[in-house]
Amino acid sequence: MQEETVAFTLAEKLAMVHVVNSVILADGQVHNGEINAVTQLMKQIDFDSNFIMQARNIESEQAIFILKQMSPKKKTNLEGILEMTAISDGFKHSTEKSLMTFIFESMNK
Repeated sequence: MQEETVAFTLAEKLAMVHVVNSVILADGQVHNGEINAVTQLMKQIDFDSNFIMQARNIESEQAIFILKQMSPKKKTNLEGILEMTAISDGFKHSTEKSLMTFIFESMNK
């Protein structure tokens, strides 16, 4: 299922990891499947665990602004990553759905 590798900038990676982290935390629990999904993402877009802490420190508005600037191909790639992350625990919680809808709508305005 792995898509063609897309080269993301450092800012794009920070913004992506920020929203992925937000989706993981949206239901109030971190599941093993979500940890595995992040581990796969670390390999896919090349970042380490320290990067997650940096991504948490950026403002959500800044992350959305960065995501809005990405190419349609990169946005599609991110949408797939978020979908995979949300279902990685076997269930897409309503708070995850709501947050993802907000992210998708915000980055495509």
